[in-house]
Amino acid sequence: MSKAFRYALFFLIPIVVILDQWSKHLILKEPAFDALDCLDQGQRCGGIEVSSIFDLSLVWNRGISFGTLQSDGFMRWVLVALVVVIAVGFGVWLLKAARHWTGIALALVVGGALGNVIDRVRFGAVVDFLDFSGPWFDFSYRYLGPVEVGFPWVFNVADAAVSVGAVLLFVDQFLMSRNEQSARAGTDQ
Repeated sequence: MSKAFRYALFFLIPIVVILDQWSKHLILKEPAFDALDCLDQGQRCGGIEVSSIFDLSLVWNRGISFGTLQSDGFMRWVLVALVVVIAVGFGVWLLKAARHWTGIALALVVGGALGNVIDRVRFGAVVDFLDFSGPWFDFSYRYLGPVEVGFPWVFNVADAAVSVGAVLLFVDQFLMSRNEQSARAGTDQ
């Protein structure tokens, strides 16, 4: 990967952070969400139904990912420190990355992590609002009745960047590196 491309990836990080924080700003200023009044309640605050499969539903997430490992007080700051250390480590990896997809994946993960760290420092929780829990599929079973299947978690732009970056990183590290190893093994014979 060229130095110019590598340094260009460092512009992707603030772009992710800006898009994430801008979208959260729009949600927080919307009266329908009652955002700051429900900060301490630990439940869905308010929402706007957009379609049968997508809503905007404000949830304050004090956990790591998809609401796991909820933390408050001192543990909030431990979580902030841990995420910052991981982001710095991924940033160093980005400086040394050889493949384009590795760099893009790392930039997405770092940008998403920093976007959520900003929320955690400001509010003690992360603003999640993209809700695809509406019925994606309606199955009707003869003995069970209707069963609705949707995405059960509410997330944000930063979470999406981290998830896409993690998938790209997995594909790049495990699948692309195998292809390179196979190609090298074929030329060594």
